[in-house]
Amino acid sequence: MDDVISRLQNKRIGLALSGGGARGFAHLGVLQALEEMGIRPCIIAGVSAGSIVAVLYAAGMSADDIAKTFGEFSMGDITEIAMPMNGFFKLTKLKDFLKKHLPVTLLEELPVETVVCATDFDNCRPVAFKNGQIDDRVIASCSIPIVFKPVKIDGITYVDGGVLRNLPAWAIRDKCDILIGVNVSPLPGKKYKNSLLDIATRTYDILSRSNANEDISLCDIVVQPEGIGEMNVFNVKPKKEMIKSGYDEAMNVFRNYANSPNKV
Repeated sequence: MDDVISRLQNKRIGLALSGGGARGFAHLGVLQALEEMGIRPCIIAGVSAGSIVAVLYAAGMSADDIAKTFGEFSMGDITEIAMPMNGFFKLTKLKDFLKKHLPVTLLEELPVETVVCATDFDNCRPVAFKNGQIDDRVIASCSIPIVFKPVKIDGITYVDGGVLRNLPAWAIRDKCDILIGVNVSPLPGKKYKNSLLDIATRTYDILSRSNANEDISLCDIVVQPEGIGEMNVFNVKPKKEMIKSGYDEAMNVFRNYANSPNKV
């Protein structure tokens, strides 16, 4: 990996982390690989689960710290049932979780420049938050339509960033020399139940995977962990397997990058 490290030294590294629900644990494996190589991004953008990892990492936590923080974590730790008018669940507990583990409250206060991306539901456009309350913006970025209640910020309704641009490469492409994209939302092939919740999450999966292609083309290096497409976005039990999948794929991608004649 010495060739990779030497080529990335003195470069402004950007990291774009996609949404993917529980599959976002694979992001931690990618971060572990980067840490082993001594590569630390200068700017991070995240969508949905990627935004959670982004703000915690930017705050100074290592990949291992974040994994330990989640410990025996379950989806019930960050969600609670809501009156199903515009979403089955609300993410109030996620807000509490972020407040507990973040040393700052505003995006612009994070030690590493961080961008949280969401979808402006009122005006049908992707939005990149670069400042303001971290918890509100992360919750907006995570609010899968129908599953979670939308979030209002300054009078505008926001939903999950994956609805329009699940891989936030677009938000930071012009702010870095080398852009590493991590896509943990491969097109799922698994069967689904004939229920409103499963149909909603299946729809989100298809949207988020298909709209990632444009942003994948913006990245210099792309990590797409194998085998996690079959994992349910709400099943956190195989988190160790997902972290390992992210780590293994990242190391494989960087080995290939080192041996490629067309390196950036």
